[in-house]
Amino acid sequence: MSVRAGRPEPELSFSDKELVDLAIAWVVLSVAFALLLAPIHTTDVGVGTFVTMIALSFVTVGVAFLLHELAHKVVAVEYGQLAEFRADYQMLFLAIMSALVGFLFAAPGAVYHRGHITDRENAMVALAGPVTNHVLAVLFFPLMAFGGLLGLVGHMGVLINLFLAAFNMIPFGPLDGKTVIEWNKAVFGAVFGLSVVLLVGFLFLFGFW
Repeated sequence: MSVRAGRPEPELSFSDKELVDLAIAWVVLSVAFALLLAPIHTTDVGVGTFVTMIALSFVTVGVAFLLHELAHKVVAVEYGQLAEFRADYQMLFLAIMSALVGFLFAAPGAVYHRGHITDRENAMVALAGPVTNHVLAVLFFPLMAFGGLLGLVGHMGVLINLFLAAFNMIPFGPLDGKTVIEWNKAVFGAVFGLSVVLLVGFLFLFGFW
């Protein structure tokens, strides 16, 4: 452990419990997205298509979700926090149930951190996740030009990252937006507004998949 600016700075590390929680949240969220995008329970989507969608979700949701949470953790650790992800199993159940009715409530857990921190630093920790999703959406976007399976990965990668960014900026409960709006309403409005515009614009131009 090093010391920066007079405060302890924990090293970035992962406990066994944290890794298990991340893995479970990854799996459940991937299945939930597959149910939302290829609703085999309500349409004529074939089993093969649904299995393919689950596989694609594992890749795209894995990148979007894991890097979102890792961004929270990295920034929290940079501010001298002890930070660790914990899955919320009630919210994971809700994710599956909501996907079955055509809407995904994606709050699988959170990075909890403790230690001395300012309101601005706390907001930066919260913003790290949605901003990371924006960057990932930009990185996935060029893949859409290839068509076929690679193009579908690109499409899903953009869609899932934009969805997670917009959803997490909602100023409610444990979501990132609540922390940001309590710190600075102008910053919240800019990031939330951009997130919604990008998501709606993408859906209007390219659809779900």
